[in-house]
Amino acid sequence: MRVRENPAYLSVVLLGRLITRLGTLTDVDAGVVEQLFAADLAFLQKFYEKINTDGSSLATTVCPGCTHEFDVDMGSRLGG
Repeated sequence: MRVRENPAYLSVVLLGRLITRLGTLTDVDAGVVEQLFAADLAFLQKFYEKINTDGSSLATTVCPGCTHEFDVDMGSRLGG
């Protein structure tokens, strides 16, 4: 019902059904996803889109100390 009222809520519902664990939380649902900081939710949405678009779990990041850009395989931490 909430998705019909607000189509943007679909990503919250979707992530709530897909995420099985978040840190020490083992019971993740849409309510938990709603409580995330906007930047964390945006990261999860972007990561979900990346995995499903190109099948890659590589994320490009930058070292804050030396500004060296490198890739990190986020998939090695999924489900483990």
